[in-house]
Amino acid sequence: MCLGIPGKITQVYQQDDLPMGKVEFGGIAKEVCLAYTPEAEVGQYVIVHVGFAISQIDEAEAEEIFSYLEQIGQQCDQPGDQP
Repeated sequence: MCLGIPGKITQVYQQDDLPMGKVEFGGIAKEVCLAYTPEAEVGQYVIVHVGFAISQIDEAEAEEIFSYLEQIGQQCDQPGDQP
């Protein structure tokens, strides 16, 4: 099982003949390789795993995932849940 996180593309460029982009995750921007999603454009959402965008998703699907992640975070923040 792998963990892929949704992010929004804010910039697209070429680096060493590879499509690259800046992808924002909750206010934090990271450099991501877009080789597996070369058609991705600024403003679109991608699922990122270990620095590679592995698939594109639409905004509604990204928002749904963000909601699930927020619910998980809220559950982890409740007292008594720490080992």
